[in-house]
Amino acid sequence: QVQLVESGGGLVQPGGSLRLSCAASGIIFSIYDMSWYRQAPGKQRELVATITDTYNTNYADSVKGRFTISRDNTKNTVNLQMNSLKTKDTAVYSCNARWRTIIEYTYWGQGTQVTVSS
Repeated sequence: QVQLVESGGGLVQPGGSLRLSCAASGIIFSIYDMSWYRQAPGKQRELVATITDTYNTNYADSVKGRFTISRDNTKNTVNLQMNSLKTKDTAVYSCNARWRTIIEYTYWGQGTQVTVSS
């Protein structure tokens, strides 16, 4: 059974930092591209950051220079370090694992709430 479990969300003031973690089980973690998505109320889900199986990274323009995605294949975890948080970063953040071969395998976590407010 595949599980992606996020942690680290919470309430933070503007300008503050949070570190999200996603622990994966039930998959060969090292072959999956791992991503963080977010969805704010009333808005579409947005891709925030991706780290591939070869450690290449990509970020949404809105978070470049503020967020850093990393992975630890020995612990089957992917992290998102979020600095200089803004109120517009408020959303539910979800972890995604994706492996594309002849078919695509994709899995989602349940999400963790991040609220940036003074």
